[in-house]
Amino acid sequence: MAELTRKITMITFEELEEIITVVKNLHGYDISGYTRSSLKRRVTRIMELNKLNLSGLKAKLINQPGFSIYFLQEITVNVTEMFRDPEFYKALKTDVFPYLATYPHIKLWSAGCSTGEEVYSLAILLKEAEIYQRSFIYGTDINSKVLEKAKRGIYSLIKVREYSENFIKTDPKSSLSDYYTAMYNAATINNSLKKNILFSMHSLVSDGVFNEFQLITCRNVLIYFDTDLQDRVLDLFYHSLCHLGFLCLGSKESLINYKHAAKFKIVNKKHNIYQKIG
Repeated sequence: MAELTRKITMITFEELEEIITVVKNLHGYDISGYTRSSLKRRVTRIMELNKLNLSGLKAKLINQPGFSIYFLQEITVNVTEMFRDPEFYKALKTDVFPYLATYPHIKLWSAGCSTGEEVYSLAILLKEAEIYQRSFIYGTDINSKVLEKAKRGIYSLIKVREYSENFIKTDPKSSLSDYYTAMYNAATINNSLKKNILFSMHSLVSDGVFNEFQLITCRNVLIYFDTDLQDRVLDLFYHSLCHLGFLCLGSKESLINYKHAAKFKIVNKKHNIYQKIG
């Protein structure tokens, strides 16, 4: 067992490339655009959880049905919460929503939505702004497992009470409890909030444009991609936005080095909110 542990913890970047090749050639998933340090940590974690060395991991990826899906689900990053960074949501209300309110129909895309907390956060803000009825939100992720949780909209009541503290900081008109039903230790998002939401699988790496949006949010996803993949994803967002549509990135992400940066106006520099002008 000691020898197995040593081999797991000492996986090299060269061995990591072998895994990337196996996943792409046999299963069609291209994870080569993830930063190598981030990818290495996640692959190592999978190996440790399953007590596998390199050859054992490759054998499972090649021979065990369903393991590649599990592998991909563990590789993708799924850290989220409702109203994470409340100041960002306040900026949305003041800097973006007045523009959205001028449209007869509003389409929003939450890319890399994970288990859905950000999507429901957007829906609640739209409700409060009284424009939810003419809005439709697409929540997409490559991970089918987290999307199933997003569709159910059932979260730990303890976590939702923590989310309430975030919500209060957005200067809301109501209480977060108005938007869910509590039963035992769980909170279920109200159906009235789900009706204009569609969760579906979409790969930022390999899938193309599927609509034209007034608002796209993709926060804290690009930081896990290398520069080339970041550019490809930003191209996807650029072509998915309508003229004067808004793009929202994470706190450590920006368009500074993007080739089409001049085609965006900075709406809120602190919270990385941009508007397509070209």
